[in-house]
Amino acid sequence: MAIWTVFREFLWLGCVSFGGPAAHVGYFHRRFVTGLGWLDDDTFARLMALTQFLPGPASSQLGFAIGRHRAGLPGAVAAFVGFTLPSFLLMLALALYAAHLPETVLGGLVQGLKWLAVVVVADAVLKMGGKFCRDGTTRALAVVTAALLWLWPGIGTQLLALLAAALIGVATGRGGQGVQGEPGGATPRRWPLIAFALIWGLLWLLPGDGLARLAGDFYSAGALVFGGGHVVLPLLQGLVGERLAGDTFLTGYAAAQAVPGPMFSLASYLGALLAPGAPWLGALTATLAIFLPGFLLVLGLGDAWQRLAARPGLAGAVAGINAAVVGLLLAALYDPVFRSAVHGGVDLAMVAVGFLLLRWGRVPLVWLVAGMAVVGLVVELV
Repeated sequence: MAIWTVFREFLWLGCVSFGGPAAHVGYFHRRFVTGLGWLDDDTFARLMALTQFLPGPASSQLGFAIGRHRAGLPGAVAAFVGFTLPSFLLMLALALYAAHLPETVLGGLVQGLKWLAVVVVADAVLKMGGKFCRDGTTRALAVVTAALLWLWPGIGTQLLALLAAALIGVATGRGGQGVQGEPGGATPRRWPLIAFALIWGLLWLLPGDGLARLAGDFYSAGALVFGGGHVVLPLLQGLVGERLAGDTFLTGYAAAQAVPGPMFSLASYLGALLAPGAPWLGALTATLAIFLPGFLLVLGLGDAWQRLAARPGLAGAVAGINAAVVGLLLAALYDPVFRSAVHGGVDLAMVAVGFLLLRWGRVPLVWLVAGMAVVGLVVELV
């Protein structure tokens, strides 16, 4: 069945997709466009542009949209569950058993997988740059976007760069005569948008300091954060940080960057700690709450966006946005991906070898994941 196929594919990616949102886009494109052919480049680009405009976990929203494209709403849910389940279990285990983890072994494995993240993001920059930056204007948009983020990192710069790229795309006619839109309703679906607002209001009105407050805090974070996983740090710290002891919050944030799958799985760790009497329920509540608003927005606006993107003006905006997204990937390749993984000659050598094997050696990703993890462990132990 299509639903089980979607679940299986996303479960595998949830186990190996290290490197954060930038790397996830590369994994998705490599698997679902280049590998399986579930969707073409134009459809992938439209879905990616939609998720860049919406609040919430951009890479998870992209996976949700791909699952829906393949198998409807059940496929979307299957994609979410499969992609999130590994990181949910790992972050919950960290909350429950962090004091017993061997730091040396864990550090070595994480370092090896950070090398892999550099390789995957670099590959994504080259592949997507070749597809979405085919002329001087789009290449300039990508480079300028990356340069702005290197000089002034932050969500404000990201949003301004995306907006400016969209306007430049419209003004210069980057979209030509438009692209083929998908059939379906040209107007937003009302029920997901109504549910988005009603759930938010209801959660804020419910009294108490238990699971209701937990759900309200994490739903608000998912509804307000633009720019993906890294941006959720200050927002969640402001919402729940004062209820955690010492460096607990930063420990979870660092771990969320090291585990595969979405960085929003930080909610699983925090939810378990904030509900010590029922850690599993707390983790599940926080996880569902932080992802739900973004998914409701995708359901509400996805069909309308794909249809509207076929119009020449919006096609130009999408082309500009996609060029800027390549710039976002390029910026992320340096910071945080490269800077967190490469600290010397050994690190750089492993990245170079891994890139060669992935790009030209056609080594299966599973072997590359295992190899990088083992070498990282050996280097740490010796």
